[in-house]
Amino acid sequence: MPPAEQELLDLTQRLLDSIMRADWQTYAALCAADITAFEPEALGHLVEGMAFHRFYFERGGIQGPYHVTMASPHVRIMGDAAVVSYVRLVQRLDAAGNPVTTQSLETRVWQRQNGAWRHVHFHRSPGA
Repeated sequence: MPPAEQELLDLTQRLLDSIMRADWQTYAALCAADITAFEPEALGHLVEGMAFHRFYFERGGIQGPYHVTMASPHVRIMGDAAVVSYVRLVQRLDAAGNPVTTQSLETRVWQRQNGAWRHVHFHRSPGA
């Protein structure tokens, strides 16, 4: 895999890990302040900026052990913009201690700003 594609996959993994741990500092450092998103929590509306996301971070991360996998990742770089798409698989334990896996279909858009990649848009849908 070309180094630029691997860098974007690594950044996306850091982003996903920060979401799972509710690590706002890392998430905010990776995202543009004017990020936009379509996600299930927004009920079909385009969300702009970081405030909507911060609300969920303040509720805390996943409790207990978990593992996040980006299945079937695909990276497309177009100059100073890139699209990373994949299926996010999250393995964790339910309230009874049984292992469960959830999935979501995700597309993350990154833009090179001042020499660094910033997460500028995403679309997340629940898996089938």
